[in-house]
Amino acid sequence: MKYSFFPGCSLERNAAAYLQSTLAIAKPLDLDFQEVEDWNCCGATEYISLNKTAAFALIARNLAQAAKADGLKEMAVPCSACYLNLRKVDKYLGEDARLYKNVSTALAAGGLSYQPGSVTARHLLDIVVNDVGYSAIQAKVTKPLKGLRLAPYYGCFIVRPGFGEWDSQEYPTSLDRLLKVLGAEVIDFPMKAHCCGGHMTQVSEATGMEMIRRLIKGAVDYRADAIVTVCPMCQMNLDAFQPNMNRFFRTSYQMPILYFTQMMGIAFGMDAAALGFGSEFISARPVLAKIGVEAPPEQPAPKKSRRDDKSLPMPKMGEQ
Repeated sequence: MKYSFFPGCSLERNAAAYLQSTLAIAKPLDLDFQEVEDWNCCGATEYISLNKTAAFALIARNLAQAAKADGLKEMAVPCSACYLNLRKVDKYLGEDARLYKNVSTALAAGGLSYQPGSVTARHLLDIVVNDVGYSAIQAKVTKPLKGLRLAPYYGCFIVRPGFGEWDSQEYPTSLDRLLKVLGAEVIDFPMKAHCCGGHMTQVSEATGMEMIRRLIKGAVDYRADAIVTVCPMCQMNLDAFQPNMNRFFRTSYQMPILYFTQMMGIAFGMDAAALGFGSEFISARPVLAKIGVEAPPEQPAPKKSRRDDKSLPMPKMGEQ
């Protein structure tokens, strides 16, 4: 099964464990990911509200680049924010003639063009559970996650009405089923599709911290060993900002936040270090120890992107 592949900026840095584990599980599942040539940032969450045409053109450029890959009409997208942006732009370009004209003009300036519907962006979870399938995944399990109580966390991006038709927008269950296939005990997590706050920690600290607190406390109340997510922004908020949240509310939560691909890799018998374990802020050691897996030495989050060597030098003062 071959797809074009859009990693997005997060997987190049703070979510490197997501990229490592994604590529690790792709091989045994016969998934062939071809990285989109010269892709760029999707603009994340705020850019669309600042300059709609520029933001749509920025995202559409990735669709245009992906469309150039002969024969690959489906694009695997691990990042939920990137997934939603790519789906949203493809949909709206097909519905708004004026927007399509403006974006097409912008793309043409860079020698590109895009016809709405040419490429279908699909979230990695969708591809794993619906194209590979639960039975094929279960056949690869050599070390079941027996004894682990896991909270499946989807976040709010991939279940948006109109963009996440492959699972329920009200109460998604695909990740629940996947974790059960891996041998884990899946808790009934009522907040599985609640928002993590996105960049709210930078806008209103009190609001952002409260949104994080609710999710962490909810998982703790249900005696989860870890929260398992599908989104690098959700993972960053709940993991990296968890110590800040503890200081803010004078709590002492220590809830590991892990990627579903990491849990798949462990269940497949892969080495924890090869799956990116050890770079998380809230240590996953207790989780791995509970199933008899040796944890790698804890390492700081990666500070260098694969693209750093190709970046342009910073302009001098006064240069444009």
